[in-house]
Amino acid sequence: MGRKRSLLGAAERYQADMVDRLGTLVSCESAPGSLPHLACCADLLARWGEQVLGRPAQRVEIDGLPHLLWPAVDQRVLLLGHFDTVFPVGTVRSRPFTVHGDVATGPGVLDMKAGIVQMFTALRLIEDTSAVGVLLTCDEETGSGTSRPLIEREARRSGAVLVCEAATPEGHLKVARKGGSVYRLTVSGRAAHAGVEPQRGVNATVEVAHQVLTLGRIGTADSDGTSVTPTLLSAGTTTNTVPDSACLAVDVRAWTRHELERVDHAIRGLAPVLPEATLDVQGGINRYPMSPDLARPLLELARSAARRIGVPSPDGAYANGASDGNFTAAIGVPTLDGLGAVGGGAHADDEYVCLDRMPERTALLAGLVDTLSIMERIVPSPGDDIP
Repeated sequence: MGRKRSLLGAAERYQADMVDRLGTLVSCESAPGSLPHLACCADLLARWGEQVLGRPAQRVEIDGLPHLLWPAVDQRVLLLGHFDTVFPVGTVRSRPFTVHGDVATGPGVLDMKAGIVQMFTALRLIEDTSAVGVLLTCDEETGSGTSRPLIEREARRSGAVLVCEAATPEGHLKVARKGGSVYRLTVSGRAAHAGVEPQRGVNATVEVAHQVLTLGRIGTADSDGTSVTPTLLSAGTTTNTVPDSACLAVDVRAWTRHELERVDHAIRGLAPVLPEATLDVQGGINRYPMSPDLARPLLELARSAARRIGVPSPDGAYANGASDGNFTAAIGVPTLDGLGAVGGGAHADDEYVCLDRMPERTALLAGLVDTLSIMERIVPSPGDDIP
């Protein structure tokens, strides 16, 4: 009991250091696909990780993207995160890391740089990290295209996966996540002069508008159900030309594998409305849903650890957004998400982190990792959903 309760006190003593490190990490921009910036951020994190784990990172470069891996021989638990953000290079100049009382703001501060700082601090509190693996990727925000095989490989070697993405604004852990798909619809028409003879053209903008309306009927009416959302759209070349091409991106989210597959079938079955227009559909299912059955035993262990440490016992929440935890859960590995920072506004200009919650979250993660490091492998058991 004394050992567990001392984790909170130790984490509190590291609070100022965590805030300093968070400022350093947020200021080290890691825009999606920007190889020089991602490499610089990877260098920083590799140094931090070696300091706390006592072993150097394996730098796994795929298509130039630098992922960081600290594997364990007998990997009882894998800590998973990503250091890329959604913000373009230069954002930190207009919106630098800022602290107002117990709140910090800045690009990527919540998603998920504070979670990485807490992760490394939690590892400083653990006496033996030999059974703990760590994987930090740099393409999560763009779909984990290069890192997915690495994530799945390391998950299969692990007894459990703890994802250090942000908690909910209330501090709940995430026991289930929607799955997601991404599509690119390309419409081909025929150009013509918009003023002289528009009737000779096949208007790709009009065709893509028909497709947008059709997509709206594929989702469900329930706001918490299946969403089919048109996002990026481009069409045309000049204001006086009937556009001969248009491109539309579509984001899909659903709670079940069946729903993702239903929508996939419907989107692949789309047909052009205008005569002579053609439609090409690319993309597909990216992440299957994260099941609460795989998180349930880990949530109970987290609650037990919280009681021993003397911090609030966390609830479990369902999250509409997806993470790399979807991959690890989909292959049957016990996975618990939301073990990072408490805050809100991810991907927005007002993204923030509650600094006063960082010590308790760090202590909770350390206590849970401590427990998993000495356990036999967890066997998920079906049961009722945990609220």
